[in-house]
Amino acid sequence: MPVSGAMCLTLPVVEVETAEAGNDAHGRSESPVAGLERLVFFSDAVVAIAITLLALDLHVPEHVSNTGFWHDLGRNRDDYLGFLISFAVIGNHWLAHHRTWGRVTRLTGRLLVLNLAWLLMIVVTPFATRVIVADGAFAGRFTLYAAVQALAAILSLLAIHEMNRQDLLGAGTSRETFARGYYQTSVVAVAFLVSIPLAYATHWAYLCWAAIPVAERLGNRLRARRRGA
Repeated sequence: MPVSGAMCLTLPVVEVETAEAGNDAHGRSESPVAGLERLVFFSDAVVAIAITLLALDLHVPEHVSNTGFWHDLGRNRDDYLGFLISFAVIGNHWLAHHRTWGRVTRLTGRLLVLNLAWLLMIVVTPFATRVIVADGAFAGRFTLYAAVQALAAILSLLAIHEMNRQDLLGAGTSRETFARGYYQTSVVAVAFLVSIPLAYATHWAYLCWAAIPVAERLGNRLRARRRGA
């Protein structure tokens, strides 16, 4: 079914933290909380736009007869399936982003750059979706899509690491928050990375993606048992 490397990213080290009040274009001071809220709102808006762009590319059946309508709908089933997969993928990225960034109390320049790079992967996803539902060169198209999603997960991991290293989360945040974020994001990154070489051997490489929610649930249960013990 035709639905849908090593990649290096050098991040500049920005030493100035936005926790200190800054000035906007009009010289007015902006509180750290306001700056953080603007970043979160901006990120949510970009994610919403990316999901909307997915739907804009969907084929609309144009046949007059009912038979022709359903036939045309079935003929483009790969496009619709690609939309559902990308909707779930972007939704999973956003949920992880929401859970983690909802606890951040201050920002660093490096964290801002990581978030912007993560948003780049989200914006590219509609394009990657159009690529993966095209015909021919299955492994190449699959690799492009999987690499975009793997890089998005890796950027999320780097952001979580930065939050942990700089102690950017609110007081009282448990270590379990970091452990859960690390695990779930790592599962996504590994699943997409492992699926890339498999795509050159079989079209069943998609099963790696389907295993993501299963692996996340199993990990949550194991951690819950350990805490109980």
